[in-house]
Amino acid sequence: MTKPTLWTATDIARVTDGKTSGTWHATGIATDSRLVEAGDVFIAIRTDDFPSLYAPSADGHKYIQAAFDKGAVGAIVQTIPPGFENDVRLVIVKSTHDALLDIARATRSASGAKHIAVTGSVGKTSTRDMLALCFGAFGKTHASIKNHNNELGVPFTLAQMPHNTDYGIFEMGMNHGGEIAPLSQLVKPDIAIITSIAPAHIEHFANGLDGIADAKAEIITGLAKTGTIILPRDAEPYTRLLAAARTAGIQHIWSFGEHADADARIIDCIEARNGTRITASVFGQTIDFTIPAGKHQALNALAVLLAIRAGGMDIQKAAPKLAQFAPPEGRGREEKLNIGDAENPIVLIDESYNASPAAMKAAFRVMALIDPGRGGRRIAILGDMLELGAHGPKLHADLALPLRAANVDLVYTCGTLMKNLHDALPANTRGAHRDTSAELAQIVPDVLVPGDVVMVKGSHGSKMDVVVEALRALPARKAATAQDQGTNRHAL
Repeated sequence: MTKPTLWTATDIARVTDGKTSGTWHATGIATDSRLVEAGDVFIAIRTDDFPSLYAPSADGHKYIQAAFDKGAVGAIVQTIPPGFENDVRLVIVKSTHDALLDIARATRSASGAKHIAVTGSVGKTSTRDMLALCFGAFGKTHASIKNHNNELGVPFTLAQMPHNTDYGIFEMGMNHGGEIAPLSQLVKPDIAIITSIAPAHIEHFANGLDGIADAKAEIITGLAKTGTIILPRDAEPYTRLLAAARTAGIQHIWSFGEHADADARIIDCIEARNGTRITASVFGQTIDFTIPAGKHQALNALAVLLAIRAGGMDIQKAAPKLAQFAPPEGRGREEKLNIGDAENPIVLIDESYNASPAAMKAAFRVMALIDPGRGGRRIAILGDMLELGAHGPKLHADLALPLRAANVDLVYTCGTLMKNLHDALPANTRGAHRDTSAELAQIVPDVLVPGDVVMVKGSHGSKMDVVVEALRALPARKAATAQDQGTNRHAL
C-alpha cells in the first residue's frame, strides 16, 4: 500500500523559510539516519541543539548520504556538506532545530484532529498507549512512540502526524521545570491528563512534590480554555493542581482516583494473575472493564475513560479496548524463559526502562500476583533510582518493606544508592550487591532455576537492560551447555 504524501519540498521550504529547487514528495520524516524509511525526508539535527538529550554530541549533516542510501527523498540542512552543493534533494534552512519546530507548528495549525496530551511522574507512557487504543475505536489515531516525549520527540511526533488524523496523542516528559510548557504550547491540546505526582526527578526541585506538581501543571499552559484537564484526585498536591487549572480559566476540570469526590473512581477492584477487573463510576455511570495489568494501571485507565468522555465519545464502547493493553517494552512486559524445563519456565518481568519509588512499589505489587513455578522463587534485581537528591538513600532503604509485603524471596542490587536497600534487607533475602549492572549481569543468571519469577527494574541511567539481555541469553546458553555435555558423554 502506497503511503500518502506528508510533505513536499516546496511546502517544507515555505513553512521553514528555507530554499530548495527540489520537487520531491515525502511520506515521512526522520531525524536519525539509522531509522530512515523509503520516502522519508531526513532532518539533519545537530545534537548540540539538544544538550540534555545527547552526549557526546553528533551532527546529522555527516549522515546525509547514509539517509539517501536508505531511501530518503530529501534532506533538511543548515549547512551544505561537500559533494551536495547542487543537490535538488536539499532544503536549506537557518537552523534544522527550528525547522523541525516550524514543521510541527504548521502541522498543528492545519490539523482538524482532537489533540490529547499526557504527562505525570509515573504511568504516562502506559496511559498514552491506552489512549491510542481507546481513541482508535472512534477514528484514525496518531500517537507518540517509544520515548518521544521530550523537546525533540514531541515536535517530531507532531510533524509526523498524517493530515487525515482524527486524534493525536502526545506524551510529555520532563526532568526540570520549564520543559513541559513549550511542548504543550506547541501541541495545543484539547484534552490534557496528569497521571500522578510522585518523587521522580525530585533532586531538581527545591520545594519537593509541590515543585514537581508545578512542573507537571505546565501542561495547562497550552490547553484551550474550553478544553478539559484531568487530574489525579489521590495525589498529595491535588489542590495545587486544581488551583493552577482554575487560575488558567480552564472550563472543565475533572479528576480520577479512589477518592470519594473523584469524577471517575474505583468502586471495586479485583487483582489477579490474568488481569484486574474493575467496576468504576464515571460521572455516576457504572462501567466494568478488565485490564491485563495491576491496579495502578487501572487507575490510569480511569483517566483514559474521562478523556474519551471529554472527546464526546461513548465510554462503554471504549472500555473493552482496555483489555488489549500490553505494557510497553521495559515497563512491565512479561516473557517466559525455558532453561531446561519447558513446562516450568522462568517468568521474566522487564521493568528496566525507568524507576521511581512509586513505580517500584507498583511493580512489586504486580510481582506478588505471580506465583512461582515448581521449586521457583520471586527474585527482584534492582538498580539505582536516579535524580532523587538528598532523599535518595532513604527512599531506596524504604523499599525493604514493600518487597517483604510482596513476598519477594531474594533481592539483587547494584549501584551506590541501592546499597542502602541491600543493607536494610533481612539477611535471608539479600542476594548480592555489585557496583554496576554489568557486574550483576555476570552473576545473576547462574543463580536462577526453573520456576523463578524475576523482575528487573531501575532508572534508565542504571542500565538494567544489560541484566535483561543477559537473562534472555540464558536459554541458549543452557541449551549449548547441555549439548556440550551430551557430546562429551557420547565421546566417553
